[in-house]
Amino acid sequence: MSEAGRSVRVGLATDVGRVREHNEDAAFARGSIFVVADGMGGHAAGEVASAIAATTLGELADRTDLTVDDVVAQLTEANHRIVQSGIANPRTWGMATTLTGAALVVGEDGGRAWAIVNLGDSRVYRYAAGALTQVTVDHSEVQEMVDLGYLTDAEARVHPLRHTVTRSLGRDRLPVADTWVLPVVAGERFVVCSDGLTNEVLDAQIATLMGEVADVQAAAQALVDAAVANGGRDNVTVIVVEVEATD
Repeated sequence: MSEAGRSVRVGLATDVGRVREHNEDAAFARGSIFVVADGMGGHAAGEVASAIAATTLGELADRTDLTVDDVVAQLTEANHRIVQSGIANPRTWGMATTLTGAALVVGEDGGRAWAIVNLGDSRVYRYAAGALTQVTVDHSEVQEMVDLGYLTDAEARVHPLRHTVTRSLGRDRLPVADTWVLPVVAGERFVVCSDGLTNEVLDAQIATLMGEVADVQAAAQALVDAAVANGGRDNVTVIVVEVEATD
């Protein structure tokens, strides 16, 4: 796609992993919307919640006039649909999902910008000038303990509460989503991923693959393959978005 002198290339890959029977991840990567949702609730329920979330955000994909407020409002709509689906289908009651991603929006100066949104422990990374930066902050028990100085990052990776999420879609009252607004920069890449990647692949390896694999689809697949090779204990989904100059 092309926007304001910039083209965006996108790669998307997913895998059920080596342990799980079902893939409860969902993703949408087209137009202005690039999101990953990691469903919770077991079997069909998690799949339903993540699919609702990704599809609902995807309804914004063809809009070129989006604002951050529009994206946040759509998160509210996704939450409502998940809750209502659970009410209508008791077997899915209590289902929930993370959601993280990037959306192309209109910035305060009227130009294009990135809106990064997050609920849960899926992540968005930015790769630029050879450096990888984690944009989002996990909403998890272990992240809170890291923030308070009770755990190191290394300890958090193996802590028994590492999968306990503190904010998600699928609640009667939607928690506040974290948002960031970033400028659109030629050459930058974003990695949008479920925790099936980050639980298996260290940031240093993510950075290496981002630097070595030029094609965005191949890069997304390489990250998924690395997660599966390192254990594949969860579903893993990765979107790689790259901004190119078209001038």
